Amino acid sequence: MGHGKETPRQKMIGMMYLVLTAMLALNVSVEVLDAFTAVDDGLRKTTEIYSEKNQVLYRDFDEQYAQNETKVKPWKVKADEVKTRSDELYQYIQDLKIEIIEFNGQGDPDDGVITEDGDIINEEIKGKDRSDAASNVLIGDMNGKAFELKDKIEVFREYLKGLVDEEDVRVISSLESNLETKDPPPSKDGERKKWEVKHFAHMPLAAVMPLLTKMQLDIRNSEAEIVQYLYNQIDAGSFSFNKLEATIIPNSSYILQGNPYKADVFLAAVDTTLPPIVYIGNYDSTFNEEVQAYEYFMAGNYDSLEVVEGKGKFERLSNTLGKQNWGGLLKLMGPDGNYITKPFKRSYQIAKPNLVVSPTKMNLFYVGVDNPVSISIAGVPGNKISPSITNATIKKQRDGEYIVNPKRPGNSLISVRAEIDGVTKNMGTAQFRVRGLPDPVVKVAGKKGGKIQKNVLAAQAGVFADMENFEFDLEFKIIEFTVSTTDRGGYYIDAPNKGNTFTKAQYDLIKGLRRGSRLNFEEVKAVGPDGSVRNLAPIVFEII
Repeated sequence: MGHGKETPRQKMIGMMYLVLTAMLALNVSVEVLDAFTAVDDGLRKTTEIYSEKNQVLYRDFDEQYAQNETKVKPWKVKADEVKTRSDELYQYIQDLKIEIIEFNGQGDPDDGVITEDGDIINEEIKGKDRSDAASNVLIGDMNGKAFELKDKIEVFREYLKGLVDEEDVRVISSLESNLETKDPPPSKDGERKKWEVKHFAHMPLAAVMPLLTKMQLDIRNSEAEIVQYLYNQIDAGSFSFNKLEATIIPNSSYILQGNPYKADVFLAAVDTTLPPIVYIGNYDSTFNEEVQAYEYFMAGNYDSLEVVEGKGKFERLSNTLGKQNWGGLLKLMGPDGNYITKPFKRSYQIAKPNLVVSPTKMNLFYVGVDNPVSISIAGVPGNKISPSITNATIKKQRDGEYIVNPKRPGNSLISVRAEIDGVTKNMGTAQFRVRGLPDPVVKVAGKKGGKIQKNVLAAQAGVFADMENFEFDLEFKIIEFTVSTTDRGGYYIDAPNKGNTFTKAQYDLIKGLRRGSRLNFEEVKAVGPDGSVRNLAPIVFEII
């Protein structure tokens, strides 16, 4: 992408236009016209690659939106509008190409130039050295379509810039560079030309087509720049969750007489690097007129909880049957350095013995791994308890500890019977969801895309699959991946590989990258402990 100055690719394209146009003016051979066609083909290929990468960004938006609609919606609405406007301007330029071809006398389907889906076959264009078709459509009597095109590009550019914080100079500079429409400076003899005249007046058809394609490429380039910017704003300056609410996870709210009540107190999203402060006791509040919100503070005697991995550890032993109330305040430092205080109140019940069936690690089972489960009944020895299960097998490890192996996604029902005083009784059932293993995340150097230094990237051994934030310790192995980028000429190059370590060809490709280059890890396949082969989502790095 552009960053305020012309990239080597842009400089190369500009130089090729200059040289090839000068040669056309000298009536050089057909090979020169074919060179323009090659340039156009290369630009179109690069445009297709940018379009594919943009679709990956939009899919990322969809995934984030599905997880947190409230937080992501404002940015997704803007991203969707960017896509709509980008597609409209891209198609407008494509329609100009078609209009020029039709003016050139090759608009009939039998001519083989314009396909059914509106694409143009460069090899079938005749009269590539003619300059009347493009000039008439785009310039005319100084009222051609080029003037409207310039206006549309300027409106599009200003719209994109309006989405960016004015302090983000890099993105704004990049948009201005990609969508430049300024009139060229006057020549040595003082002659001034408009942007439209410079690009399209008396230009041969062979030169106009790649120029319009380059503008389409710049549109996709700018679209990628702004959509990535909007995506980054989802978490900028905020918590990684949309609602701050004190949460309490007890071992149970229904406690057997003589047993302790235990609970974890924490925010709905826990950051172990920034632990909260948890106070237990009575609290009060006052209304702050300035900020129009209640401010909470502890009243009377109170205790502080020990915080382990972001969670306040609460424990209270009670032998009294009935309802027990407790509560307090939870404080967490926000992004602005000020503490956010949230009150909480909970209650639990001290009751007679009952069945307890709980998963050791989570509230669901996964196919393909050992799922540990604890099953116990207060007052009943473990060797007197007999569980059974549907859609799975259950194997006893020791008293009270079992391993569940589900057969397929869906649900599993655990039924428990116990021998009490020589009589076998049904103690109840518990239902669990069953899911397949989730896909791992592709990572290089511990990162799943973004900015990276070339020497850091070149020092890596290869690509790895990470079961990010997954409760089980299991491994997916990368068995295939492809590294790709675009060279200085804007052409797509790739280096495939079987396995997860970099090949010499891939290291050579990495060593040839320049600052600002994008390196793609795509077509990644991994095999998991269940033997299934997964097609993983690609990741993209930008060299800094």
